[in-house]
Amino acid sequence: MTLTIGIDIGGTSVRAGVVTADGTVIDTARAETPRSAAALERCLDRVVQELRVEHDVRAVGLAVAGFLDPSRQVVAFAPHLPWREAKVPSEMAARIGLPVVMEHDANSAAWAEFVHGAARQAHVTCVVALGTGIGAGLLIDGALYRGAFGVAPELGHLQVVPDGRPCECGKAGCWERYCSGTALVETAIDLMGGSGSRGVQLARELADDPGSLTGRKVAAAAEAGDPVAQEAVGELARWLGVGLAMVCDVFDPDLIVLSGGVGASSRLFLDDAREHYARQLTGGKYRRKARIRATELGERAGMLGAAALARDAVSR
Repeated sequence: MTLTIGIDIGGTSVRAGVVTADGTVIDTARAETPRSAAALERCLDRVVQELRVEHDVRAVGLAVAGFLDPSRQVVAFAPHLPWREAKVPSEMAARIGLPVVMEHDANSAAWAEFVHGAARQAHVTCVVALGTGIGAGLLIDGALYRGAFGVAPELGHLQVVPDGRPCECGKAGCWERYCSGTALVETAIDLMGGSGSRGVQLARELADDPGSLTGRKVAAAAEAGDPVAQEAVGELARWLGVGLAMVCDVFDPDLIVLSGGVGASSRLFLDDAREHYARQLTGGKYRRKARIRATELGERAGMLGAAALARDAVSR
């Protein structure tokens, strides 16, 4: 049985797992994402060594939230990570003594959904990963589409609000600034500024620790009935529908899969997002609409996809 390690490197956390060929995760490790490149590299080495103690792994796959070069050997830029023009896989392989392959995190999630999850029989699939930001992967007849220079489709930084919220990418009004875990927090805080005592649970969270509010906590508060949290989730659903309509105008997929940490809470907003999408879609009354489904793999999609790609690489 060939075992590989998949590591999903996001702006908030590093999630690693030992994965079998059928997509079963048999062991995991997790850490907060360090802020410096050197610390992040030490973190990756540490989680691999931790998992290798008990398991005979053959290779490591990295799912990275950033722009990769066409060969997927260099992280050119990552808005939420410290790497710039970094030769991550070759340097890591030299340190740990195992083959290391690298892929964009949303492409990894898309591949996992195609191999193990919700996209097994789709023709054109767009996977939209809602997490700290937005990532996206596009599969056409079972092949990942990366574009001419390896960065497609970078949907999170489509501008949806001219002169809107500033984004770490250097622009303003990007889709992920209104539809992501980070956006959910910012929207909730904006709403509490004029809400009086409506947001009781969220107000308590902020009073206890002003920096502790996360997208997960906002989603949990919405599920518990907090009115401000529910309004924030409603705003996320609206912007999700707007963005997905743009995506479908460009790519015309038959399936959209929502993955990522926020995507795992899609039961809170998916129906509303579908309605916003249908209203925004160009010619929506006269064309077939994409199916919009939640991930079957949850937050493990990026890790599973990275592990599968690593397995493919060493099996060639």
